[in-house]
Amino acid sequence: MGARYYGADSESGDRVDDPSEDALFMLISDLNDSDNTFVVIQPDEDDPVWFASVAVLDEGGYEIVRRDSTRNEHEVTSATSINDIAHDLTIWMAARTFPGWPTSQVTNF
Repeated sequence: MGARYYGADSESGDRVDDPSEDALFMLISDLNDSDNTFVVIQPDEDDPVWFASVAVLDEGGYEIVRRDSTRNEHEVTSATSINDIAHDLTIWMAARTFPGWPTSQVTNF
């Protein structure tokens, strides 16, 4: 059985289904500059509409890419704190849409 919502895959072949903030921290901590340089998080579907990735930078730190085609979002940032990266990605992913979830609606009272 695959991920219910999304999966995180590293270059080395590690995979975590529906990763928690702690699991993202561990995956990012395992990155290096030789054979495990990135991790990609995306919905577990054929044509995902969003993804996030974390890659090791040559000069140190990490490049974080967030892309959501349904919201016309594409952001590229860099950071050095793995804790902050995992936390921010967890919050960002919580705002994404997933197959089978109802769409959010705004109601004026």
